[in-house]
Amino acid sequence: MALPIILLGIVLAATMALFLSGRLRHDVVALAALVACVLLGLVPAGDAFAGFGHPAVVTVACVLILSGALQSAGTVDVIARTVLPKNAPPAVMLISLSVLAAFLSAFMNNVGALALLMPIALQIARKQGLPPGRLLMPLSFASILGGMTTLIGTPPNLIVSGFRAEAGPGPFAMFDFAPVGLAVAGAGILFVFALSWLLVPRRHSPSAEGFETGSYLTEARVLDDSSANGKTLRELQAKLDEASAKVLALIRDETRYPSPHANRKVKAGDLLVIEADPEGLTSALSALGLQLEEEASTVPEDEEDADETVQPEEAAPGDRRRIVHADEVHLAEYAISPGSALAGRSASNIRLRTRFQVNLLAVSRNATHSRARLRTMKLKEGDVLLLQGSQEALAEFASHMGCVPLAERPLRLPDARKAIAAAVIMGGAVALAATGTLPAALAFAASVLAVMVLRIIPLRNVYDNVDWPVIVLLGALLPVAGALETTGAAGFLADQLLSLTGQAGPVLVLAIILVVTMTLSDFMNNAATAAVMCPVAISLAAAMGVSPDPFLMAVAVGASCAFLTPIGHQNNTLILGPGGFRFGDYWRLGLPLEVVVVAVGVPMILLVWPL
Repeated sequence: MALPIILLGIVLAATMALFLSGRLRHDVVALAALVACVLLGLVPAGDAFAGFGHPAVVTVACVLILSGALQSAGTVDVIARTVLPKNAPPAVMLISLSVLAAFLSAFMNNVGALALLMPIALQIARKQGLPPGRLLMPLSFASILGGMTTLIGTPPNLIVSGFRAEAGPGPFAMFDFAPVGLAVAGAGILFVFALSWLLVPRRHSPSAEGFETGSYLTEARVLDDSSANGKTLRELQAKLDEASAKVLALIRDETRYPSPHANRKVKAGDLLVIEADPEGLTSALSALGLQLEEEASTVPEDEEDADETVQPEEAAPGDRRRIVHADEVHLAEYAISPGSALAGRSASNIRLRTRFQVNLLAVSRNATHSRARLRTMKLKEGDVLLLQGSQEALAEFASHMGCVPLAERPLRLPDARKAIAAAVIMGGAVALAATGTLPAALAFAASVLAVMVLRIIPLRNVYDNVDWPVIVLLGALLPVAGALETTGAAGFLADQLLSLTGQAGPVLVLAIILVVTMTLSDFMNNAATAAVMCPVAISLAAAMGVSPDPFLMAVAVGASCAFLTPIGHQNNTLILGPGGFRFGDYWRLGLPLEVVVVAVGVPMILLVWPL
């Protein structure tokens, strides 16, 4: 055995040990492995950072940004509201959520898909009286399975495609993973649906419900093009019931009609006083095409309502007027703390918009309703305010007025234009890559440019959507994985595996590659697993004189199927707390699911990608 192979083996063994220990973050371990390989002469210094320009790394970063655009624009919210059934039995909701998660994960980051659907699953669990884990674990597994169906669904697919391109046959196309991926994902989802009620432990988590603010009281304007225009309140309430919201009053020409008659027709320009919980507020506004009043208004508060006795310590520095660009506007929740300067005063009293450049969109107050307009409502200690403004303005307001920011959670107002634009841009990128018009990396980079030009995501937040530890992990490990080939270590490992399997044949070796990859992925990052296993798979195929495609596809499937532990995939980690799970809970459903993956995956790989 040559010295470079021994040295690389030591580096890889130490790297895997650190991955498994969890003491250091994955990107730190990968960077350490890269530095070690350069210092030992296994990777040329000039090629140390070549991995960061690899098409797979560029594509992963771009897909993460586009996933963020789909989330922030509300595109996924619209899809979920359209596709998911209303008031269906738990079994129907489970299969609907699972299929939707798998579909979304095929075209966007599967962690993002789970994060968007998880609040819906928790809400359904509360309404149905179910342990949240009964929905969360199947939802997590479905999103993982869905990612293996397209080139961009998960980073391992992109890495496998990159190794195939370097081996000679060229990269995999956008939907080359679909035949095997759809079969495995379909079988896996059906298995989870059938047996999750038996294999997922019943656990309750106090963290699942998060911070309860109660219902928001808000005012929404009926626009000329609103679907609510011309309809009766009875018709509107039927739609609002789906979002657990209700109309408390109607304001027309400054006249308030409390508890208006159900047959009264709504006209453009009317204000509806709506009560809704935080999750239902977005759905209620979007379903009826309404616009929050303070968001739509640009007129300063009535000067006669202004409180001229503003204390010096309350005034914003210089009481200056700031120019706030639309893409810098954020939503945030603040609680009025005891002793706050807001207690007993209204938004108009303190000239909230003109002094702080902040809009009051809604108020949550436990158990009581005010008959005053939102801008003149006397605020109380303990009220929760939904505010809109720049991050600086919101922070300044909270500091001066004695408000406490609540735990951050995704509060999005519907924006039909941005939602449609985000969907069209993502669809265009997929089409360009699928037809071969542009390489995948360039197609998705162009789409990111379109997202930035159209300001679908605020420019200052574009790169917040990139999971930088994953990018560093991929960029650092790709040269290390390349060293497996250049040092001959991949060929050596392939020869050892062949000597162990004897005359078993390529089918058994293919199954072994799938199982080994899946096992490694359960305990270390799936992208790292794919980067390590691809050179070995290619060397095995060359040694047996068969096509490398089925072996690379086995690596792609195995790296995407991490179901045994909460650390194998970010989605499993994400549901750990809300589901109330323990480390040992995952294998009960995960182990038989991995058996299903092997039983379906191996025959499908051999059928679609013959040896």
